[in-house]
Amino acid sequence: MSRVLITGCSTGIGRATAIELHKRGHAVIATARRPETLDELDVAEKLRLDVDDQRSVDEAVANAGRIDALVNNAGWGMHSPVEKTPLDEVRRMFETNVIGATRMMQAVLPQMRERGSGVIVNVTSLAGLVSSPLRGFYSATKHALEAISEALHYEIGHFGVRVALVEPGGFQTAFGENRKAFGLDEAPYDELDKIWDAAEARLMDTNEAQPTGEVVAQTIADAVEGREDKLRWLVGDDATLVMSVRNQMNDEEFEATMRETLKLDW
Repeated sequence: MSRVLITGCSTGIGRATAIELHKRGHAVIATARRPETLDELDVAEKLRLDVDDQRSVDEAVANAGRIDALVNNAGWGMHSPVEKTPLDEVRRMFETNVIGATRMMQAVLPQMRERGSGVIVNVTSLAGLVSSPLRGFYSATKHALEAISEALHYEIGHFGVRVALVEPGGFQTAFGENRKAFGLDEAPYDELDKIWDAAEARLMDTNEAQPTGEVVAQTIADAVEGREDKLRWLVGDDATLVMSVRNQMNDEEFEATMRETLKLDW
């Protein structure tokens, strides 16, 4: 039985992952900025943790004791064109999605390295592999976490510590409801917002898997348990489709194919 610390367990993928790993017999340490949101979770331990706050991270990791696996799930999204996105919001999102995840890795890696075992699972996104309209800065945070994770894989594999990247496509969770939006309620990008919503709906039609956080949670749990020896774990038919096409084409061919498939005429 492993002791698994998960960030961002209030809702969505983080909560589903806590439930899935608990069902599999792991000792789950569920964390959230507001610990009262964890009251109904049946897990081994519940801790307050704000990944934006170094003191909070240090206290939570100290209270958790031994951590065999870290699941970096906490994060938030933004829906906005590059031109209209407030830079303060960009900084805040990088603070949580990139710096916050890095704080957690730096906090748990010493004990894992010294033991010669452990797992870091970073939840990124298909958006961390392929950018799309109105998601530029969210994609940037996930691209950054992908790069950091790949470097970490090379650095700490030597010490017996695994790294896994879980890359979901489109799933229905509270994450989408909680995202921030800017610059979409007026010209010139309000029309693009409508066009892209329709395009995304077409792409989601390709996803035959259950469109909920439970599907992602099962993959995260598989990654924690090391059921396959690989760095990247795509989740969802849409993610698999997009990346299979992307890997076979150059940039121009990929853009033309996606425009045709999604009927994107912007």
